[in-house]
Amino acid sequence: MDGKKCSVWMFLPLVFTLFTSAGLWIVYFIAVEDSKILPLTVPDRKPGSKRPPYISIAGDAPPASCVFSQVMNMAAFLALVMAVLRFIQLKPKVLNPWLNISGLVALCLASFGMTLLGNFQLSNDEEIHNVGTSLTFGFGTLALEFRHYRFEIVCSEYQENFLSFSESLSEASEYQTDQV
Repeated sequence: MDGKKCSVWMFLPLVFTLFTSAGLWIVYFIAVEDSKILPLTVPDRKPGSKRPPYISIAGDAPPASCVFSQVMNMAAFLALVMAVLRFIQLKPKVLNPWLNISGLVALCLASFGMTLLGNFQLSNDEEIHNVGTSLTFGFGTLALEFRHYRFEIVCSEYQENFLSFSESLSEASEYQTDQV
């Protein structure tokens, strides 16, 4: 990208996905190594044997629980940053501001759920852990408010008038009325 003007913020969703995925796989491998769970490659699971490798069970005992907590806290922070940036990006372009605000609130609640999920292990406080799971997956799967928008990344070698941060974020979004 020699000489091109692109915002580094465009890589945030990719970093979020790669970091969280790699972290959860590390938690799984630590739990398998410590014999807390059976690996995915075990063909026959007998009733009463070690539990299946759900990530909440894999991150239930130290040292995997420590890594799981850290991964979930960092994922919650990155999700919160993405939620705020998306809110700022869409604020000047939306026709229904309540939709943008509800998207921000939903992702903030999902981020809070991630911290509950990571910091309260399943065996220690199942109720709070399950509330965190519900918040994370319940509010995290709402991203419906953006079905009317199309986003484009525009890079150029030279830009005569530099836009402010919020202006450059809002320039990438465009409202489309022809989609349902």
